[in-house]
Amino acid sequence: MQLVEQVRIDKWLWAVRIYKTRSIAAAACVGGKVRIGGDPVKPARSVRLGEIIIAATGEITRTIRVVNLIERRVAAPQAGECYQDLTPPSEYEKPRLPDFRPLMLRAKGAGRPTKKDRRKINQVTDSR
Repeated sequence: MQLVEQVRIDKWLWAVRIYKTRSIAAAACVGGKVRIGGDPVKPARSVRLGEIIIAATGEITRTIRVVNLIERRVAAPQAGECYQDLTPPSEYEKPRLPDFRPLMLRAKGAGRPTKKDRRKINQVTDSR
C-alpha cells in the first residue's frame, strides 16, 4: 500500500472500496451524493487526512473519516485501514429489499377490469 500526499476524492472512494468503479464514484460526486463538511464536492477535489466524508451508496448513507490517503485499489482488509467508519448502526439496519406486495388483490378468474374497476385502481395507485 503506497501512501501519497494528495489524491482526488473519486479515486480515493474507489480505492477504499466505497464505490465499485471510479466512474460510479465520479458520478456520485457530480450527482451531489458525496459531501464533505455538508457541501457537495466535485470529483477532482483533493482529500485531506481527518476529513469526514458523507457518501450515499444505494440505500445506505455512509459517514467515514479519512485516515490514510491511497490512490490504488487495495484488498478489502487494507482498504478498511484507510478510513474510520462513523456510520450510525441504524443505517445498516435499513431494509435492503424493496417491498413488492401487490397494491390490490383481484380474485383469480375475475377477468379483465372494467372501466369502473380501472378508475378505482388508478385512484389507489395515483394517491400513493
